[in-house]
Amino acid sequence: MRHMVKSFGWAMNGLKTVWKEERNFRLETFAMVLVIALAFIFHFSTFEWVAVLFAIIIVLSGEIVNTAVEDICNKIQPNQDPVIGKIKDIMAGYVFLTSLGSAAVGIIIFFRHFQSLFF
Repeated sequence: MRHMVKSFGWAMNGLKTVWKEERNFRLETFAMVLVIALAFIFHFSTFEWVAVLFAIIIVLSGEIVNTAVEDICNKIQPNQDPVIGKIKDIMAGYVFLTSLGSAAVGIIIFFRHFQSLFF
């Protein structure tokens, strides 16, 4: 049990670190809060909640993994290196792709709710 509590503490330290160091993570977390608030306002169905929460988790997790990979790359090779640059570009592409996919999920789900407000 004590190990589980320590593991939870390390996980919280990791989230605090990403929060402090990554502006994009903070922006994505703000977007998450906004989306969750709107989901409550629009009374999302269970399926809508699952889709939106999954999309949020994918984006935030991608940002965390991207940060970890960048830090490892910077530790291994602090100087400019084409292979390290390629790895960082691939990770940025991963985060970008998850963000696009999550935006698509949001547009599909929210469109119906916003449409009912205006039509």
